[in-house]
Amino acid sequence: MTPLLEHALTVFMAFFAIMNPIANTVVFAGLTGHKSKSEQLKVAKKALLLTFLIILVFSVLGKTLFHLFGITLPALRITGGCLVFLVGYQMLHGESSKLHSPKDNDDSDEAVSPLAVPLLAGPGTIATAMNYSAAGGWQEIAITVLVFLVLCFITFFCFIFSSKILSSVSQNGLSIVTRLMGLILAVIGVQMLITGINAAIHFGS
Repeated sequence: MTPLLEHALTVFMAFFAIMNPIANTVVFAGLTGHKSKSEQLKVAKKALLLTFLIILVFSVLGKTLFHLFGITLPALRITGGCLVFLVGYQMLHGESSKLHSPKDNDDSDEAVSPLAVPLLAGPGTIATAMNYSAAGGWQEIAITVLVFLVLCFITFFCFIFSSKILSSVSQNGLSIVTRLMGLILAVIGVQMLITGINAAIHFGS
């Protein structure tokens, strides 16, 4: 397996686990269940377009932000690893992550909040995007963005066909998927943390 293909698969699994399209489909159905199909389509498009733009900005400008604020890559990996692990740990217990949980705000556009932020483009997603983008060159950045774009399309179709998906997935099935994604996220978070600590040790020596 080539390094770029391995990078693409790793990024895909990380994004898929942290976005958890099936679990977020439940939230989407709850927020838009009373709307018409055309209105649901509009909300889904707006939410995922905004989500993609947010991740695109942080992926492309990751290294620039590092230099601007004097942030090192090991610091990002350690922080990002902690955030991703916390999200995964909470999901392992069958809970929604508090980092990616919306707060009640009746005045907000549901496509912007809570769907785009913090459910889809929350702190864990942003940290993951910056970690994988900043770790390499433009090829890694392009792969990270393209992989996230694929995830956005997958999530979009899950939202559009939410009623059919939820009718075929039981509550137990949803719980199993959430816990499995949580396990994957927790492992990814620990790996990011280990890599960051090792890099910080060598950076300081």
